[in-house]
Amino acid sequence: MGIYVKMKIDEARSEILKAQVRRYIPFGFNSFGIDISHHQGDIDWKELLIENHYDTVIHFVYCKTSEGTNVLDKRWNDNRKQLLKLQYPHGAYHFFRTSDPTLQAAFFLKHWKPSQVDLPPMLDVEYECAENPDLIKDMQTWLDIVEERTGIRPIIYTSLDWYKNKFQNEFRKYKFWVASYSRKPEIIDLDDRIIHWQFSSKGTFPGIRHSVDMNVSKVLIQP
Repeated sequence: MGIYVKMKIDEARSEILKAQVRRYIPFGFNSFGIDISHHQGDIDWKELLIENHYDTVIHFVYCKTSEGTNVLDKRWNDNRKQLLKLQYPHGAYHFFRTSDPTLQAAFFLKHWKPSQVDLPPMLDVEYECAENPDLIKDMQTWLDIVEERTGIRPIIYTSLDWYKNKFQNEFRKYKFWVASYSRKPEIIDLDDRIIHWQFSSKGTFPGIRHSVDMNVSKVLIQP
């Protein structure tokens, strides 16, 4: 197969994939995004966003920064460096654990400093916290510290079940990002505090070797 023919086939495949991504955005949502961590390995952002022109369909990216009080995501510094170089809209997130929320906030802020292309930081709350009676208070401590230090109000990521059973009557001034893979729940349309919906963990994209979470947003985000 000649190089030119192979390039044309690759371009055609890329256009098909991009068309599929565009179809993921249902009515009522304005943007498509992915969230990543060390689980996706070494990502070639240039291949994804520039060479394959996925900057036209992926409107935002969230990268894991930290976890608990002392775990820095292995790929954070490299992902951050590349996305800043490309001036691409992205956000940082912290994976919350049942440990001192003040120390968790300090550790996150040690490794994340907001830039002009940053989206609001995100607090990821999904594991280890189910039996913690102080969960709401500890989350609020983290949220308050991050907002006070940066001037940016964080958003909260959680499962749909946790949102309905734990958080729906809490954190009234915050926006939420919920995960629900089996279907689009009616509450997402009805509740204006839910702005992002994670609908799948099985996205495949050039430049990323492993499957990736896919999301849509009510917010219009433009690279």
